[in-house]
Amino acid sequence: MAATRTSNQVTVRSAKDLGHALGLSAADTAEMEFRSELTVALTTIIQAGRLTHVAIAKNAGTSRTRVTAIANGNTHGVSTDVLIRVVAATG
Repeated sequence: MAATRTSNQVTVRSAKDLGHALGLSAADTAEMEFRSELTVALTTIIQAGRLTHVAIAKNAGTSRTRVTAIANGNTHGVSTDVLIRVVAATG
């Protein structure tokens, strides 16, 4: 007998909507929303190119590879603390 899978598609327009759709707590949803907004802001700041990725990494105490990943919007596995240090490092 073959198993039947059904999928329920949900369309969300914000991190807040996504948190609600996933059944996250208000605190977890707020953290996800904060990280999302922070990532978008960092992507814009880093890609503006005022500082090199190497300079940002040095000032933030992280690797150039991690700064490049953040600049590309990839913050999977990057702590909120590191994101905040990168913001501070960009001035």
